[in-house]
Parts: sequence; structure tokens; C-alpha cells
Amino acid sequence: SVKTIQQSADGDIIHCVPAHLQPAFDHPTLRGQKPEAEPEERPKISADAAEEEGDAVFPQAWSDGGESCPGGTVPIRRTTESDLRRYSGSLRRYGMKPRASGVRRDSTSDGHEHAVGYVTGDQFYGAKASLNVWPARVASAAEFSLSQIWVISGTFGNDLNTIEAGWQR
Repeated sequence: SVKTIQQSADGDIIHCVPAHLQPAFDHPTLRGQKPEAEPEERPKISADAAEEEGDAVFPQAWSDGGESCPGGTVPIRRTTESDLRRYSGSLRRYGMKPRASGVRRDSTSDGHEHAVGYVTGDQFYGAKASLNVWPARVASAAEFSLSQIWVISGTFGNDLNTIEAGWQR
């Protein structure tokens, strides 16, 4: 690695590896490939939006101390013995850290439960979500279960626009 960031706030050790030497390129179908160069031009934003956007940075815990990987490198998290113990035979859970206890969970007395995560800002160029999919059980015709992502513009008044994706049962 070109640089190592020791013990981040969440206990991770990060190696800054030259982009063309990242482990993904060890895979047989990627062997010999080179990473694509970053786009030469990104969408233009106004100076006002640039100032606002400066506050809307969501850094990884390992970069909270102000450290970052140099240009041309990618951050690779070191796998630890603790990660391997968490593996417990499940590829689905491999590498996942225990859930934080501070997750906001909104509930009302009518049995409706949901959790909310959101960001605000001026312009976004994409969104993604990992949605749980399993045979949800509902006890009556009056109940349902869903998992979805919403991209919202406007307020919850007359100018609300939404794009929603997910499932409901």
C-alpha cells in the first residue's frame, strides 16, 4: 500500500492501494484490466450551491480525522480476525458490523412502525438502496409489509414529487 491509516474511529485499518493494484483486478475475468479514468467533466454547479454542498459531506468513519487516500489510490479496509469470527458460515453476514444501537425508529401506537434515513441538498446524481426481500407474513387483510426507497422533491404540500421503488405485500 502507498499509505496506511491506522485505527480509525470505528477501529478499522485502511490501506491506500494504487487503483490498478486493487484486489478486484485479481479476479480471473478482470485480470489485466485497468480502472477507468475519472470523468474529465462533472456537472457544473453554481458558486452558491458549491458552498452549500461543502457542508453536505458524508465521510467514512476512517476519514473523520482528516486523513484521506492520495489521488490514484483506493481505500481498502483490512480484514481482521474479528471479521472472520463474524463470518459464522454466512456469506450474507460476512463483514457486517453489529448494528448500531442509535438507529432512529419511529413508531406510533397504532402498530405502524418505520425507520427513516434522509439527506437534504441541492442536486443529487443517483440513489441506491438494499431492500430486504423475504416471504413477509401478515396476520390479516388489514396488514401489509413493504420495503422501499423514495426520492422526494418539494414539500409535503401541493408541490410534492416522488419516485418510489420497492415491494409491498
